[in-house]
Amino acid sequence: MRDRLLDYLALKQLPRTGWVRSNVENPESVAAHSWGMAILALRLAPEELDLMKVLSMCLVHDLPEIIVGDLTPHDDTTNKAKLEHDAMKQLAPEWLGWFEEYEIGESKEAKFVKQIDKLDMGLQAILYQNEQGLDLSEFLVSAKAKISDADLLEILE
Repeated sequence: MRDRLLDYLALKQLPRTGWVRSNVENPESVAAHSWGMAILALRLAPEELDLMKVLSMCLVHDLPEIIVGDLTPHDDTTNKAKLEHDAMKQLAPEWLGWFEEYEIGESKEAKFVKQIDKLDMGLQAILYQNEQGLDLSEFLVSAKAKISDADLLEILE
């Protein structure tokens, strides 16, 4: 049990690859991103959604990165889905349902969480731009392209 918990906590030390590639100083960890998503979801989730499911998806959606790493569109993602699914089965089979629901992206909750994922990235880009004077517009453009909810999109405008 202890070793498994230590595995989960390793996500706190894994920096987000996109920020590293963009020369962000002290980039957030993958775990910080998951927390960011969870706090945004807690604040922004519509009442009709199952909040427990939404928060669970926020917290586990990147857990496989402990094994697979934080792959971005700049990496070879040919086998990413299989690698992440296998990693999730190994790390936390009891949470596989939430992970699969997020990956499939068809439920109302999964669709919302996928947009929150991009909202968190966009807001983090704004924070880094303001703090470090970097041009991270590619992250904002990417986030805006994936967010279809007008209220969430307005947050990035």
